[in-house]
Amino acid sequence: MASIEHPEEIPGRDVRASIPDDFRLESGQRLAAMQVVGRLHGPEDAPMVVVSGGISSGRFVTRWWPWAVRAGGPVDLDRVRVLAFDLLPDRNDPGVTITTLDQARLLALLLDALGEPRIDALIGASYGGCIGLAFAAAFPGRIGELAVISAAHRAHPAATAVRGVQRRLLAFARDAGREAEGIALARQLAMTTYRTADEFDLRFSQTPPPAAGGGWPVCDYLIARGEAYADATGADRWISLSDSLDRHSIDPRSIRCPLTVIGFTSDALVPIADSRELASRVPDLRRLIEAPSIFGHDAFLKERELVGRALHDVLNPLTTLQPDEIAA
Repeated sequence: MASIEHPEEIPGRDVRASIPDDFRLESGQRLAAMQVVGRLHGPEDAPMVVVSGGISSGRFVTRWWPWAVRAGGPVDLDRVRVLAFDLLPDRNDPGVTITTLDQARLLALLLDALGEPRIDALIGASYGGCIGLAFAAAFPGRIGELAVISAAHRAHPAATAVRGVQRRLLAFARDAGREAEGIALARQLAMTTYRTADEFDLRFSQTPPPAAGGGWPVCDYLIARGEAYADATGADRWISLSDSLDRHSIDPRSIRCPLTVIGFTSDALVPIADSRELASRVPDLRRLIEAPSIFGHDAFLKERELVGRALHDVLNPLTTLQPDEIAA
């Protein structure tokens, strides 16, 4: 029997939009990809909600966020129509300099192809939250509500410092012909920033290995996570998307739609001070939610009760009939 932790694939419909020949990134570069690919779930006549996640996410949202996006879940596939999409560049494409605004423009192409002039809401977590902010700034007439989780209007220099080391590690391994090993090592380093010191303290003992250079329990965990990720992406793609995170910069005053901000006080990549600053500067703040979490930046994946309630509060008004609609 399937569970939320190990879900069966929920049926959906892939949708595609051609990228025009004259489409240029902010850098002036062209993408190798010729299409933007998304996936739709839910009733055809339901409100449209775009969901976007971290740089490892994509259009299969019921795989990477199974407890949130499901029938009866916080993003209820019985009540809303969900669109998720693959981030570009593709895995095997050459690296490019791409911004969150570029990703937002690609999302707009996909919506155009679907004949959707306006979405009812966008829920973005981590990199997806940055894309959501860019989309709201660039296309204010095309979005109803925005909720961002573990994301802010800018990249923090401390996060850029760690991601910079990851990018140099990836480039070094790629150029040395050991790309898969480089990806695994970069993933290990990334995991230390996604989670917290408190979680590591609770989960792992300090039992020493027999000799220097051996694996400590926490290292065994990180090595396993890195090896599991080694085939998930290419070095060039990771460098492009990691760099995109660090280029992210949006003026909060340009976010005109109602905004819900969800941040965690233990997040090392998106400090809670940045979430507070974003919330304090937007014209139409719906709500700022901040909470502690042992899971740090990954709290959007792990804190089901808090995040679930927040998403329900954002989306429930979209699917609740108003008195005049009931009368009709």
